[in-house]
Amino acid sequence: MAQEDVFKKIVSHCKEYGFVFPSSDIYDGLGAVYDYGQNGVELKNNIKQYWWQAMVLLNENIVGIDSAIFMHPTIWKASGHVDAFNDPLIDNRDSKKRYRADVLIEEQMAKYDEKIEKEVAKARKRFGDAFDEAQYLATSPRVAEIKQKRDALHERFAAAMQGPDLDALKQIIIDEEIVCPISGTRNWTDVRQFNLMFATEMGASADGAMKVYLRPETAQGIFVNYLNVQKTGRMKIPFGIAQIGKAFRNEIVARQFIFRMREFEQMEMQFFVKPGTELDWFQHWKQTRMKWHQALGFGAENYRFHDHDKLAHYANAATDIEFRMPFGFKEVEGIHSRTDFDLSQHEKFSGKQIKYFDPEANESYVPYVIETSIGVDRMFLTIMCHSYQEEQLENGETRVVLRLPEALAPVKCAVFPLVKKDGLPEKAREIVNDLRFHFNTHYEEKDTIGKRYRRHDAIGTPFCVTVDHDTLQDGKVTLRERDTMKQERVEISQLRSIIEDRVSIPSLLRKN
Repeated sequence: MAQEDVFKKIVSHCKEYGFVFPSSDIYDGLGAVYDYGQNGVELKNNIKQYWWQAMVLLNENIVGIDSAIFMHPTIWKASGHVDAFNDPLIDNRDSKKRYRADVLIEEQMAKYDEKIEKEVAKARKRFGDAFDEAQYLATSPRVAEIKQKRDALHERFAAAMQGPDLDALKQIIIDEEIVCPISGTRNWTDVRQFNLMFATEMGASADGAMKVYLRPETAQGIFVNYLNVQKTGRMKIPFGIAQIGKAFRNEIVARQFIFRMREFEQMEMQFFVKPGTELDWFQHWKQTRMKWHQALGFGAENYRFHDHDKLAHYANAATDIEFRMPFGFKEVEGIHSRTDFDLSQHEKFSGKQIKYFDPEANESYVPYVIETSIGVDRMFLTIMCHSYQEEQLENGETRVVLRLPEALAPVKCAVFPLVKKDGLPEKAREIVNDLRFHFNTHYEEKDTIGKRYRRHDAIGTPFCVTVDHDTLQDGKVTLRERDTMKQERVEISQLRSIIEDRVSIPSLLRKN
C-alpha cells in the first residue's frame, strides 16, 4: 500500500475512534485547527507526562513553570520575532494557492532520496540474500547520478537560505521545474516574506488599546522568568526550566494533518550553562533526547539527526531529531545552542540586570542556553503513524491494531463480562472499580467478545480481561494481550501486579 494511502487511513482512524476531530466540525471545520477527542486527549496527556517526568522528575537541576500566553509586546521585539519571524512564500498564479518556498525545495530533495531508495529496493530484489547495500550505494552509477543532483540542489538551497535570498529560492524552483501540486503548472510569483505572529489588542478602548501577540513559542516565557526561578529556587548553574504550553503561528501553508497547525502545543526546556561549556552540553542533550525517543521502541532506524545548514544568527549549534513519517523524515524535536542572545536581549530591552553571579568562579555573566523543543502534536502523530497496523489473521480476517507503547495507551485495560447476566456484569464492575485507582480501566458489555477485542485493538488497549462463569467459582479471568492476542487464565488478585508495571510511565523512564 502506498504511504500516502496509509497516511489517509491514519487520519480517518483518528476521527473514527475519538483521537482527533477537525475543529468546529459541524460548521465544516476551521483550517489547520484540530480538537483532541476522548482517546486523543488521554494519549496526549500521557505523552506530556512522559516528557515532564523525564525532565523534572529525573533531573534534580530542572524545574517547571507555566507562563502566560499574553506577554508584554516588547518581549517579541527583543526576541526578534517582530522583525524576523517570517516564512518565504510563493504563489501559483493558476491555482491561486500559496506555498512555502523552502518546503517546496525540501520536498524536491526528498524526491531524490526516494529515487535512491527505489534503486536500492530494485537491486535488493534482483540480488536477494547476496545483496550488499553499502557496496551498491558506493558503486552504482545510477545512484551516483541521483546523489549528485541532490547534493547540488542541497548546496544551492543552503546558500539561498542564509539571507534568505528570495530571488535565489525562486530560481531554484524554476530550475528544478517544481510544479504546483494543484494546477500542475510552473506559473510562480516572486518569493515574499510573511510574518507568522497573530496580533490582537488588549485594553478597554480603541484609543488606549495595546497591540499584543499570541505567543509563537513558549521559550520566551522561560527567558523572562529566568531570574525569578533562579532566585526563588536558589538554582545554581547549570540548571534548566521546563514548560508545556500552547503556541500560535499564522501558518499559510498548514497541512499534513496535525503536523503543522496554527494552534499547537510545545514541550520546551531551556538549560542555562556557563559560557564556554555550551557545546559539551549541546552534545549531552542531543544524545539524551534521542534516548528518550528511542525508548518508545519504534526502532533506531526510524530516527536520525539533521544538523542545520542555516544557523539562526544567535545560535552556534543546532540539530533536529527527525522521524520517518509516511511522508518522509520530518522534524519532531529541535536541540539548539542559543548562546546568550535571549537573556542579553531581554537585559538590554528591559533595562534590568539579569546576570548570574557564579560563587565558585567569583564572577558575573549572562548564561548561555541549550534548548530542547518538541511539538506535542507532532509527537502524537509520530506515535500514531508508527503504531497503526493492519494485520492478516490466520482465519483470513484483518484486524486494525494500534501498537501504542503500553504506558502511553489511552485505555490500559478493558474488562468484559462474557454475557450480560448471571452475575458476570457485577463481578466485572467489581474488578474495574478496583483497577481504576491504578490505571485507566474501562468496562464494556456491548457486542460479542470478538467485536469488543477488535474495538480495543483499534484504540490501542494493551490488555483485555474477560469474566466468565468459571470466574465466579475459581476467581480467575482470561487476560488477553493486544500485540500477541495470547490469552491466559490468571487470578483476579494478580491482575494489578501483572498490568501496572507495564503500563506505568516509570516503565518507560527506566529505558532512558
